[in-house]
Amino acid sequence: MASIDKPPLGTSTVKWRFPDIHPEGRKYVLIAGAIALASLFIWDFITWPLVFLTLGVAAFFRDPVRVTPQGEGLIVAPADGLVTMIERVPLPPELSGPQALGDQPMIRVSIFMSVFDVHVNRTPISGTVRHVIYISGKFMNADFDKASEENERQHILVEDRNGLRIGFTQIAGLVARRIVSFVKPGDMIVAGQRVGLIRFGSRLDVFLPEDYGCVVALGQRSVAGETILARKGVPNVAGVAQ
Repeated sequence: MASIDKPPLGTSTVKWRFPDIHPEGRKYVLIAGAIALASLFIWDFITWPLVFLTLGVAAFFRDPVRVTPQGEGLIVAPADGLVTMIERVPLPPELSGPQALGDQPMIRVSIFMSVFDVHVNRTPISGTVRHVIYISGKFMNADFDKASEENERQHILVEDRNGLRIGFTQIAGLVARRIVSFVKPGDMIVAGQRVGLIRFGSRLDVFLPEDYGCVVALGQRSVAGETILARKGVPNVAGVAQ
């Protein structure tokens, strides 16, 4: 029997490619492109600015492939962006109580997404979606602490096979005008799976269980589905407000 050649360990067969555009954004790219094309016959002096605008819209809705870390006791980042707040806070009413995360304050990690970040959000753990709660509200700067209580937002609660529950909140920002959900209660999802999208600048809060230590720092940039936010049984990084 002929032997099958195998590539040596460490040899990569993965090639870089342009990220896909998420289906949610394709119509906006087509609209912007159509306007740019029409400008050639009406006001050709604005064609190039409109072409760049079309490219910007395509970049905003990009949906790159992510490789999620595997292993027990990991909570991964649900969003791309800048870690702007890590502090112990009371739980939102929608995520508190015996059927959710309990009644005690928890460490909240806030990730701010600018218009230049990928806005497709992913689940921090594998499990079953228990709650998806949408709340209408204001559109103040998502970087403000009070945005978590006053802005348009959506809470998602996921429970894994061992009973671990993780709650996270999508918060619309100053420019964002819609939160799109890809999941519903009862759905089975795996860590790093896409769960939603927020349009045009926003924030995402993750609430960490007591026995999980935060391993990111303020000012660090996270990558959705890849950056590890917390590990079970390790101390919090220095600077976490208690």
